[in-house]
Amino acid sequence: MGPVIIAIVGILLLLLVSEFLWRSQILRGEGARKVIHITVGTYVAFWPYFMTWRQIQFMSLAFLIVVVLSQQMHIFHAVHGVKRKTWGEVFFALSIVIAAFLQPAPLIFMAAILHLALADGFAALIGQKYGLLHQYKVGNYTKTLLGSFTFWAISTAIIAATVWVGDVNLHWALVPLVIWVPLVATVIENIAIMGLDNVLVPVFIIVVLDLL
Repeated sequence: MGPVIIAIVGILLLLLVSEFLWRSQILRGEGARKVIHITVGTYVAFWPYFMTWRQIQFMSLAFLIVVVLSQQMHIFHAVHGVKRKTWGEVFFALSIVIAAFLQPAPLIFMAAILHLALADGFAALIGQKYGLLHQYKVGNYTKTLLGSFTFWAISTAIIAATVWVGDVNLHWALVPLVIWVPLVATVIENIAIMGLDNVLVPVFIIVVLDLL
């Protein structure tokens, strides 16, 4: 139970710190949500290296329940503090559940969750801060060119690192993978609305890397 306790304490600390920052008005709105996504997601990405899949499945289901309860009861304001309609935080937790039950190789699990944490998180933060002059619409949702480029760049770095670490003998053979997978992931991130990209992107990454 030691690893599970460590995971629980880690998640609770990150949520409590985010709530403190929200109440102190240091972090608000979309920025607060994405900071939580980045920190919690990056932490979760390393779970397979110190927990069993059964433990990860238990923790991911517990995390999903906490997120749903928080949304209904407004417990963690920083997680849900945006005016637009989105299920992103629920899909965020659900994607971890799905990844845990798919039980990919630890490196593939890490790559999938880091897309959720780093690529999506920094795309939103950088796009909103610096990319407002170059916006475009997907349905009723506003996207930025800089945000999409940020997602693609970080996705490329994650896939390249995964290929490099995963199998030395296949580096050059997998170069096309490093090119087309981030492009497809970026398209999915753009067209999936209401936070559904938080599920579709990690599942896509797991399925593709598992197959190839």
